[in-house]
Amino acid sequence: MKTNRIIHGDCIAELKKLADQSVDLVFADPPYNLQLAGDLSRPDQSHVDAVTDAWDQFDSFAAYDAFSAAWLTEARRVLKPDGAIWVIGSYHNIFRVGKLLQDLDFWILNDVVWRKTNPMPNFRGRRFTNAHETLIWAAKSQKSRHVFNYEAMKALNDDVQMRSDWELPLCTGHERIKEEGKKAHPTQKPENLLARVILASTRRNDIVLDPFFGTGTTGAVAKRLDLQFIGIEQEASYVKIATRRIAAVTPIAADELLETTPKRALPKIPFGHLVERGLVKPGDRLFDAKKRFSAQVRADGSLLAADRKTGSIHGLGAALQGLPSCNGWQFWHVERNGKPVLIDQLRDQIRAELGHKN
Repeated sequence: MKTNRIIHGDCIAELKKLADQSVDLVFADPPYNLQLAGDLSRPDQSHVDAVTDAWDQFDSFAAYDAFSAAWLTEARRVLKPDGAIWVIGSYHNIFRVGKLLQDLDFWILNDVVWRKTNPMPNFRGRRFTNAHETLIWAAKSQKSRHVFNYEAMKALNDDVQMRSDWELPLCTGHERIKEEGKKAHPTQKPENLLARVILASTRRNDIVLDPFFGTGTTGAVAKRLDLQFIGIEQEASYVKIATRRIAAVTPIAADELLETTPKRALPKIPFGHLVERGLVKPGDRLFDAKKRFSAQVRADGSLLAADRKTGSIHGLGAALQGLPSCNGWQFWHVERNGKPVLIDQLRDQIRAELGHKN
């Protein structure tokens, strides 16, 4: 299938032309059906540039639901068995879309709240400021083995597990595309939002489909991350803008800059290997980050606590904390040159010698 292209046409009609099970990820920013009754004005009576385009207008909720069900049905058909979909929306539409996703047997994985650091104020003062949008992340089915790059998300978040509330700014400044001094698209999404979505849920060489391509944010990010994309857009003016925008993007060429290898994909290194290699020696004392617990290393790679309890780095770590399980690699430290060193770092040394990068 031809990729890295923008298809000009109606999203449902063009989706029908794509082959079954041909894409890995769908990112969709569909019309929100905002139901605006009139122009919006600021307190100084200046005009607010809101979404008044024909593509966001539907005669009824039933018409919007029928449209949503049609494109979601086609999106599910073109997804590979282990594929996934992200849909972004506001309170106007996301609950209706969420119901349809479940009706169509998608398996919802998360709802992610995008908290905007610079939201547009509520000028009428009759509601709370709309400071967030919601993304629904769903696998094609409950049986899908969806991609989740946990380590990459953790690295992106200062080595802390990524949460489902993302605080990111709106698309402003030099990133905001303008034509004749006006916003080219009223709902252009920031590239860092799409980068997080794509980094979280794709592998190298995956195909990302965006059926509401707009000015091409998905394509620009996919190209920069050296992935393949297909965009569908019905507005000719947006197609022209997206084409120019994507042509100017330079991909990140070096593989080592693009991908964090999942820990589970790395070769298994038993703790005993660290003892055999001399990275940890019998009699060395291990301790947790807060130094509440400690244990000595035995010659066979097991640990011995002060109360004479013994066990593996995982089993003893769990027992001392009174927990059902424990990742000993992330729990235990050993002192080196007067500083605590996580034993997982010593394991990484062996992997590096074997030619495996983290």
